[in-house]
Amino acid sequence: MDSDGTHDARGTHATPVPRPAAPPPGSAVPRAGGRAPGVPPRPAQAPGASPLPDGAAFLAWLRAPRPATLPGIWRFAHSPRPEREPEVVPSRQLLSGALISFLVGWLLWSLLWNGYLGGWWVLPIELFLPDAWLYSGDRIGNAIVWNGYYVLIALAIMIGVGKLGRWSEVWRRFVAPRLRRREAPAPPPPPGEDPAHWPQLRAAGAQDAADRLAADARSGLMRDVDHARIARAWRSVQAGRSPLAAFSDAVVRDGAAACMHPSGDRDLPQRAARHDLATAQVRIGTTVDDPRNPYAYRGTGLALGPDLLGTSLVAVGPGGSGKTARVVWPLAESLCLGALAGRAAVVVVGAAGAGLGPAEDYDVVVRVGHPDSLYDLDLYGGTDDPDEAAAVLAEALVGDLVDPHPSGDSRRSTTCLAQLLGPWLAVHRRFPSVPELRALLDGSPGPLGALRKALQQAGHDAMIRELDARERQLGHPGDPGAVLADRIALLDRPAFAAFFDTSGRSTPFSLRALDHPVRVRIDLPERGHADASRILARLVLAQFTASAAAREDRSLFACLVLDDASGTVTPESVRRIQRLRSANAGVVMTLRTLDDVPRPLRTPLLGATGCRMALSGLTPWDGQDFAEVWGKEWTEARDVTDRQIIAETPLGKTVHVLRRVITGNAPTARAVTVRQVERERWSASELAHGVPPGHAVLSLTDVRGEYAPPLLVDLRA
Repeated sequence: MDSDGTHDARGTHATPVPRPAAPPPGSAVPRAGGRAPGVPPRPAQAPGASPLPDGAAFLAWLRAPRPATLPGIWRFAHSPRPEREPEVVPSRQLLSGALISFLVGWLLWSLLWNGYLGGWWVLPIELFLPDAWLYSGDRIGNAIVWNGYYVLIALAIMIGVGKLGRWSEVWRRFVAPRLRRREAPAPPPPPGEDPAHWPQLRAAGAQDAADRLAADARSGLMRDVDHARIARAWRSVQAGRSPLAAFSDAVVRDGAAACMHPSGDRDLPQRAARHDLATAQVRIGTTVDDPRNPYAYRGTGLALGPDLLGTSLVAVGPGGSGKTARVVWPLAESLCLGALAGRAAVVVVGAAGAGLGPAEDYDVVVRVGHPDSLYDLDLYGGTDDPDEAAAVLAEALVGDLVDPHPSGDSRRSTTCLAQLLGPWLAVHRRFPSVPELRALLDGSPGPLGALRKALQQAGHDAMIRELDARERQLGHPGDPGAVLADRIALLDRPAFAAFFDTSGRSTPFSLRALDHPVRVRIDLPERGHADASRILARLVLAQFTASAAAREDRSLFACLVLDDASGTVTPESVRRIQRLRSANAGVVMTLRTLDDVPRPLRTPLLGATGCRMALSGLTPWDGQDFAEVWGKEWTEARDVTDRQIIAETPLGKTVHVLRRVITGNAPTARAVTVRQVERERWSASELAHGVPPGHAVLSLTDVRGEYAPPLLVDLRA
């Protein structure tokens, strides 16, 4: 089974995910019948360990309803709300109206019963029933007929005054909650609809595999990650990429541990956020019950998943607003769980010690500039095409120097690098290291002469012409070689001497491994090497967008998380981010302020990302960019004019006093003018001063094009 999302990463340029060692012989639990005489049975668990759960919690999680909802709503056990807000009557007015309607009904019945309104109300029964029934000598029969009619009239009066007094709403709001008992747990669904019985496997003929999985679920041996991983493998079987027999054999043999991730992990050591692996969602907050939020979203959990991250996300907020702890870390944790389930590949980039999760959450941790790092970073992205390597490297080195106009590009820098990388690769069968590339870009006669001599001896005439073109451009005005040499010199430092090796002596990680469910964290050396960190961040972004779009198998969702994207937004990166949606990939980036992005690229960046988040503490000029992107909407503007009514007669004054007691307001004559006006969804001033601490305003767009307007979200709930 090599296409269920859990295959090994060996054979790629990166070899990032080593498989765990096979269990030693004899480690399996012996059968009771095969135990040696006098040897006690092996205990079910280690001494002092807590007993295994009975599986009830997992089954409750699995059977919980997850209705289809609007984008961004936490689907787990969600109860949909109406799209429009119902009219809510104030409690004082509601109770007063109910009491008055009851008194009116009582008065009407008293007037009828005592004959003050005449006897016309008994005319219907006298017309439709014969006299023998109404005036017979049978006292019991007469009592039944007449009392039944009286009860019918009383019920009609009660129904009428009950509707006028809204008794049903009084019951729902004040009485029913106090009489409501604790709801009994819902009975399990029938076997044909119970997900714990795996009906889709049984329908396909994998009865033994379904029985094994159902037994593990009941006994507490299955986790949410196991369920998601096996469901992913089953979809691979349904798609025809894996044989059914191999899947069934693996499940019958290993149960909930089948189709294991190459790392051997079945869960993360600990979780900091709330996840739902059945929908691949992570809950990041709660939508505030605010009139500016649509009624269907108010008070609901807000969650993100691959369907939303596939359109990419940009979060802007000052330091301390919660970008890393409340947005980046939960998303990185969710994507790591998705990788363990075999349906995602994640690369998290941030400064060392930024709080992006422990190293145990990842398969590969690249600590650039740290001597204890087990992995290196491939400067050329694992490609053997000099033109592709030159394009990615040029974007990393001088992408921020390109004209920020969206039509700007770095073709001259790409051509300059390709004229050197191609000849070097033809001679040495590898790309140059950082010191070697710096010497070539400086135009030193020694390295260029040695390269030319080697090309002549090998007979590479085409590459000699490339080298000739490079030498002709040396020293000319506008030659990008000098700028490239200055930028590559930032990586040619003693702290990076052991990194970016191309001789094969190190273990470089390449983003070509995105075809596998790999979990990667790259720590950048922010302290003392800020410029080099920005170059490396642009390098990872350029390699990710190129590798994600070039994948043959796009069933895995690939995501790059940039904890600080300052200096990484370039015209080329904006264009590439727009293409990720069709490649089942996305980018999550955070910024302290939009001033870290060139002014001509701010609107294209916000337009290229489908999910935009403005956190508390935003500046008014940043808020203006968000307000322009979110646009305006038509709303009803109500102009209300109240004029107090002065009573002149005693009866009028009495009515006014009664009205004040019922409504709590003075009697007024109200004039209401309703107008349709176009207003900003969130103005720059509201974003700068109206978002409380720990909150954010977030708009969402999923990969199908469904859109959620800007929502005020409490990230602490």
